[in-house]
Amino acid sequence: MAKKKIKGRNVTKTTEAKGAKIVVHELNVTSADRSYKDVGELKEALQSAERIHYPNRTQLYDLYDDVVLDGQVTASMGKLVDEVLNKKICFKKNKKEVEEMDEVIESTNFRKVVKEIVMSECWGISGMEFIPGAEILKFESFPRKHIKTKEKVISTHQSSYEGTGYEGVQNFWIVGDDKNLGLLLKASLYATYKRGTLGDWAQYIEIFGQPVRVIYYDVYDEQTKKEVKQVLDESGGALAMMIPKQAQFDMKDGKQSNGDGNLQFKFLSYLDDQISMIFLGNTETTQASSSSGHAQSKEHSKQQLIGVKSLIKLVQNYLNSEHFLRICQMYGLPVEGGKFVFEKEIDLAELKAKAEVEEIVIRTYKVPTDDDYVYETYGIRKPAN
Repeated sequence: MAKKKIKGRNVTKTTEAKGAKIVVHELNVTSADRSYKDVGELKEALQSAERIHYPNRTQLYDLYDDVVLDGQVTASMGKLVDEVLNKKICFKKNKKEVEEMDEVIESTNFRKVVKEIVMSECWGISGMEFIPGAEILKFESFPRKHIKTKEKVISTHQSSYEGTGYEGVQNFWIVGDDKNLGLLLKASLYATYKRGTLGDWAQYIEIFGQPVRVIYYDVYDEQTKKEVKQVLDESGGALAMMIPKQAQFDMKDGKQSNGDGNLQFKFLSYLDDQISMIFLGNTETTQASSSSGHAQSKEHSKQQLIGVKSLIKLVQNYLNSEHFLRICQMYGLPVEGGKFVFEKEIDLAELKAKAEVEEIVIRTYKVPTDDDYVYETYGIRKPAN
């Protein structure tokens, strides 16, 4: 088994040839830190990840593991993945589909590969170790905290820089950029504020969502005080206060500015909108606005379509990269000389406007039209003959 070791300052890389042990199984994986995270923790984690020398994303990814538990973040990321997975993909050589690849493209493993690529945009990076064998494109995901992009190492421990070098290893595929910390970085601030706001709202409901019982007693009457306390303790869990008659008491409940808790609701809605904008480019995807009309909804859909097109182009570029095509060849797949192609997204309104303009130009200036252009532009299936 061929190995290559590269030693540097606090960094040891070991490159193993095909047929070696599965590296993912050799890692000392640590569970995510689930302690309370605030904005200060986010800033500290970001500074650690952005260090010039020996950056470490461990703390940041622990925070991300908390952020993805937020419902809006989960829904937005899920929609992003679904938008790509639901698009038809084919493999073409010389503009003709390779039918042998259809079964591979429809397989669960291939869909997982596409999902990992999309997730690299959310997390910043994704890593896959493809396992040679009978099952095509089977892989194990590298824990992201162990991927040291600057050192090109899969570290044995999440906080160290010693491990297996992945550069030049055929069955390792690291997707992403060493400077990209992912969309989750931008969403983390809003998700962190959201968690605090939910706590404040719950406290508001607990205090003002049920009647407050106030009993006044004579400060010198100890017997009455004991009996009143017993009554309050045995009469339910609503908020109760015992106040001496000699004291002045006035509860400032904030009902003039926030009588129904709408302040917290508006703030939470704003935070959800920002999270949607980060992932999807608009605010009207996971829930509909009560004030939105057809024109506004149409504009939001157009914005989302632009973002999805960009993501699909990115995924297609990765699938057609030299490294992934070599991985496909490792499984004996007929990919040489071809490429993966997403089915063209058709915007009917845009296509209609385009057709009207082209019709005027062709009729007015007698411009000849190529048949292939018509088939490709308007998605018309070309006859076999």
